[in-house]
Amino acid sequence: MATEAGTNGAQVSGNIRLLSQTSRLRWLGHAFVLLTMLLASSPTHAQSIRDTIGLTQPKIVKIFGAGGRTNLAAYGTGFFVSPQGHIATVWSHVLDADVVGVVLADGRRFTAKVLGAEPQLALAVLQLNNAEGIEFPYFAVNEAQVAKMGARVLGFSNMFNVAAGDEPVSVIHGVIASRTNLEARRGAFESPYTGPVYIVDAVTNNSGAAGGVLTTRDGRLLGMIGQELRNSKSNTWVNYAIPVTELRESIQQIVSGKFTAKRDPNEDEPSSKPRRYKPLDFGFLLVPDVVDRTPAFIDFVQPGSSASKAGLKADDLVLFINDELIQTCRVMQDAVGRLESGDRLRLVVRRGNELVTVEMPVLKKSE
Repeated sequence: MATEAGTNGAQVSGNIRLLSQTSRLRWLGHAFVLLTMLLASSPTHAQSIRDTIGLTQPKIVKIFGAGGRTNLAAYGTGFFVSPQGHIATVWSHVLDADVVGVVLADGRRFTAKVLGAEPQLALAVLQLNNAEGIEFPYFAVNEAQVAKMGARVLGFSNMFNVAAGDEPVSVIHGVIASRTNLEARRGAFESPYTGPVYIVDAVTNNSGAAGGVLTTRDGRLLGMIGQELRNSKSNTWVNYAIPVTELRESIQQIVSGKFTAKRDPNEDEPSSKPRRYKPLDFGFLLVPDVVDRTPAFIDFVQPGSSASKAGLKADDLVLFINDELIQTCRVMQDAVGRLESGDRLRLVVRRGNELVTVEMPVLKKSE
């Protein structure tokens, strides 16, 4: 009996030791996981994000052009797509200027011209002037990545013109919430782009952010941040980016000179038309002219302007100017461009189910 008790005691003792070893191993496993988590959130990991930002910001530029009115920003964002100074950005009113200014991350300043555009993709490509012999850091668009839902991302842009001087653009952190087709509008005008977009859980689409980029946490290119748009169904603001995989073919064609923009064959050459006045000279802006026959909707009316005093409102559809039928934005631009000082600008617009006439003087432009 004593022998049997001793044997049982030895087995119990061995089991206790085995249990103790198992507990220690389990504890060491938990400690290893905890140490891994601590290392992932340590300054070394944070430094890698700083490295990513430092390497990416020089590829982003700030763009300054048309606008500057109340609620109409005169600034935007772009990103280099070639070492020769080609810049991809959003097609917008900011580019409707005689000179477009570009400020690099290191403070260098250039002017640029619009090399080509694909309005159905909300895309334009600029080329820097007087940049021969200079190489620029750039994104290789043919290497753009595809992100999955839940991927952590970085957004780079000139949002709100926070980087007002020579400093690089702002950066935000976010997560890809979903990938879906875009159903959005600006005022009464539906977005011409209805392809796939990344929906982001961060507020990416701010004034000036359009044309910025969405990247992975290690700086690989994912998408181009779009303009401020509202969801067509919920009327809520959309935070999104267009995948560069949707844009790269057009970007490469424009850069190589093989791209031909779509144009209405019935229209005269732009050089044959006078441009003495623009809608902004009267304090209003049309929706972006993104298709061959974009209706002439009013997108913006500047408070206190001639258009505002005359009663013109956003979302008005212009039907006639001085008895001339207006079928598209381009026809309206032509009609306004032919005006001369001393004329009267009379518009007949559709507002809901009503026809409304507004009239304003054509004042002499300051030199």
